[in-house]
Amino acid sequence: MAVSIAGGVRPGKLIELEKRLYQHLIVGKHKAAAMDDVANQKLEDDANKLEIERLAIQARLEKQAKAQAVFEAVSKQLIDTVSNDIEHQLASPDLLLKSTGLQENHILLLDLLLDKDPDISRIRPIISNISWLKHDLVTLINSPASRHRRPKSSDVQVTDIKLVLNYIGLENLRLLIPYFCLRNWLPSGHTNLVWTSRKLWRYSMITAIAAQALAVLHNRPLGVSYTCALLYQMGTSFILGSSAKIYEKHWGNWLRESSHSRDKEVYDAVMATEFPAEQVLKHVISSGHNLNWQLLSHLGFDDSSITQVLKELDHDYHYNELSIDASIVAKASCFAKILLLEEHQLLEPQERRVMLDYYEFSQQEIIRLKAQNYRKLDLA
Repeated sequence: MAVSIAGGVRPGKLIELEKRLYQHLIVGKHKAAAMDDVANQKLEDDANKLEIERLAIQARLEKQAKAQAVFEAVSKQLIDTVSNDIEHQLASPDLLLKSTGLQENHILLLDLLLDKDPDISRIRPIISNISWLKHDLVTLINSPASRHRRPKSSDVQVTDIKLVLNYIGLENLRLLIPYFCLRNWLPSGHTNLVWTSRKLWRYSMITAIAAQALAVLHNRPLGVSYTCALLYQMGTSFILGSSAKIYEKHWGNWLRESSHSRDKEVYDAVMATEFPAEQVLKHVISSGHNLNWQLLSHLGFDDSSITQVLKELDHDYHYNELSIDASIVAKASCFAKILLLEEHQLLEPQERRVMLDYYEFSQQEIIRLKAQNYRKLDLA
């Protein structure tokens, strides 16, 4: 007789599959198609050119034993310097917060939106003081594709934040503000993370849309599960973004120094040294989910329902011990993993069954989740 694993001790296979997904997201060379509002074409072109140049240099170095020895020594020294700097920053919440730009008013805003009857007079000034969020909302309402209420004349641009929020509506703001927050926190502007950022964004969006569908199915309020589903990759995003900044700082300095000294072998070695994705992956696996709630706690939001759910998801609880909101996020994340792994033939049928069994998926839930459009956030 087969022993049921439903909801109990998390089997090693699930931990292995989670690592496999992050390996695909962070280290894998698959190039993800752009979703709405992702990296611009110039950044993508730069990433492709840099990859081609690196491959050409690496091919040339492989034919030159001496140059290869220089490459290995210089590259190791550069990666060690980068890795030490990354570890130092991850060990300090204050340094990490400064690097990421996460602020107390961001989390306060997300918390206020979870109230049963949010006070728009408190929400409006917070949005006005977050420049990137205000810009995103104003851009959305003035977009030709916007379906929200706005003046009939296409020549009229709405810039007053009070009007913008009125046109969008409170229920849509509950969906859009967490969406824009995560999009802003994802690593951007880094040629080394173009594909990683796109894959992580897609994983987050699938998880959020799945959480939204499950909350509706089970007659639960959308707020906490949906917001936490989006913030579930916040820590991973911060690790990646901070690591990319550190790498680019050292890589650029070393490149300029070797160019100034006209040492072509060292220059080529630095140029061919890639972002240390494997080392960063280890930090993501060990600290990504932990940072989700620890950074919020550091900002003074210990009692926030967002912090509590993200903390639950980081601890090694059995699935059937989770609160309903945390279980929805866990289940939604599992479904997103299945979709992404299957897309690239990285999941066996029996592994899929283990995942579905552990998270106690019902047939009704699977049918509902399969029916969702995971390419677009469905606004009212």
